[in-house]
Amino acid sequence: MRKNVKITEGIFPMPVLMIATYNADGSVNVMNAAWGTMQERNMVALNLTESHKTVENIKARGAFTVSIADAAHVVEADYFGVISGNQEPRKFEKSGLSASKSETVDAPVINEFPLCLECEFVEYQHNPYGCGVIGKVVNVTADERVMPDGKLDMALVSAIAFDPYTHGYYKVTERVGEAFRDGLKLK
Repeated sequence: MRKNVKITEGIFPMPVLMIATYNADGSVNVMNAAWGTMQERNMVALNLTESHKTVENIKARGAFTVSIADAAHVVEADYFGVISGNQEPRKFEKSGLSASKSETVDAPVINEFPLCLECEFVEYQHNPYGCGVIGKVVNVTADERVMPDGKLDMALVSAIAFDPYTHGYYKVTERVGEAFRDGLKLK
């Protein structure tokens, strides 16, 4: 028998994305965004409201980065979601993390997060159903520690996912199948 769980935002897992920008003074700003996805092969869609400092920065600079949060930095990732850059201008400094300037866009790369998408701002979509920031991925970088033999190993990324049912974070690490191949067994 099935029971109602009384929740509507029930897709699991939801990615835990760190959206990084530069503030007007050149300091680093980062926010946690669970509401984001790939819209096309090289386009990201982030459901962010215009009240976020991050959105203001994206529009001003025309760029942002999207890092995949990892289990080793769950405290910092959560901090970026519970503290607003509008209220705490030194938010990034207080996290203890470090950043480098992206080589391709006017946005910071958070050094401690293992995987980063560097994006050019395309447009802000304002409609009743959300959507928000649309960006074009122009480069993806990965820390060498998650690339043994020169190939990305997602198990080593130790990405975390958000659970909207219980407000928990889960580590996503185990490969359980081969996409576009395993299903052919039923053909």
